[in-house]
Amino acid sequence: MAEVVFDKVDKVYDNDVQAVHDLSLEIPDGEFVVLVGPSGCGKTTALRMVAGLEEITDGTVAIGGRVVNDLTPKERDIAMVFQNYALYPHLTVADNIGFGLRLRKTPKAEVKQRIEWAAKLLGLSAYLTRRPKELSGGQRQRVAMGRAIVRQPQVFLMDEPLSNLDAKLRVQMRAEIARIQHEVGVTTIYVTHDQIEAMTMGDRVAVMRKGELQQMAPPQKLYDSPKNLFVASFIGSPSMNLVEARIERDGDGMAANLGDQQLRVPDAVARARPALAGYVGRTLALGIRPEHIEDASLSANGGARLRGRVLLTEALGSEILAHVEMRATPVVTDDVVEGAVVDEQEHAIAADLMGGDHGGGRKATFVGRFDPASRVKPDDDVELVVNTEKLQFFDLETGFAV
Repeated sequence: MAEVVFDKVDKVYDNDVQAVHDLSLEIPDGEFVVLVGPSGCGKTTALRMVAGLEEITDGTVAIGGRVVNDLTPKERDIAMVFQNYALYPHLTVADNIGFGLRLRKTPKAEVKQRIEWAAKLLGLSAYLTRRPKELSGGQRQRVAMGRAIVRQPQVFLMDEPLSNLDAKLRVQMRAEIARIQHEVGVTTIYVTHDQIEAMTMGDRVAVMRKGELQQMAPPQKLYDSPKNLFVASFIGSPSMNLVEARIERDGDGMAANLGDQQLRVPDAVARARPALAGYVGRTLALGIRPEHIEDASLSANGGARLRGRVLLTEALGSEILAHVEMRATPVVTDDVVEGAVVDEQEHAIAADLMGGDHGGGRKATFVGRFDPASRVKPDDDVELVVNTEKLQFFDLETGFAV
């Protein structure tokens, strides 16, 4: 096992496209770190530079205190798990798992022992004589994991290993990979574009955008305290509700005016964000997570209220996602639009919808997580309770959290 350190790493391709810019991060021995971000953000390129599959243009990558820039993949003592499994179809499960050990002339008795250990850990003991075509997708992915585990490398590298599985199996395999990594204790770098995967698996999550590291933190801190608008909109499903709000004095305190409505800023929030006082008389981005918006008719909370009209409801059994329109100006900066969608082809469509004029002036759509007992339906006027203790604020020009 070993720590992995990126020190001011750049990657520039021959066509002058810079895929990674000044990437610096430290991954301690035994930690599970997830690199996450939209397509083209540089996360896979960063992983491939650790593996030795991409040359480093500038900066250094070190594994276990040894700079590996000029070492071959074989010399780096890493194991990689790909999204397409990369199994040999003519070999049995046992032979696939032990393939790398045999290449290294490992004694037969040790190969057999390690294969049996990995198969037991992965629940594959009953499938060792089968071939890949006789296995399900999830079982094939376990075999790929087994092939990496038996080598007992310093570092595991995983490149979107669950993207070919169906939704239910992905949930199951997320838990399996996290369990295996915890039991084996090997330093792991995991790449995904799925922020739910990132949040549920990583000890820490590194959010990337356009080749640059935006924020690296434990999942809950990333969710509760996003560093900028991109992280705020990318992390969370549904995304954070973001609207323009003008900060005004309200007696001894402050209030946020959004459209023709107002939310008082709790004193505790103002104390926690002393820079907010400098925005009095100015407009910034106000963020509210969906779970901090309730149907007022079911809430015993006498907190701040907003009014709107229901556009759509999504009944999910355990909750209802209510899309509520109100007169306010949505935040439609590039940070927010890019963070809210993963597919680049959706970018222009999202920008148009988020910034649209839906008849009679600018309107924003808030998504709230309602109790399933709520009876709201499209076209209903609804009153919302907002947990103002959880309000987030961002500078519209810099995108940084206030």
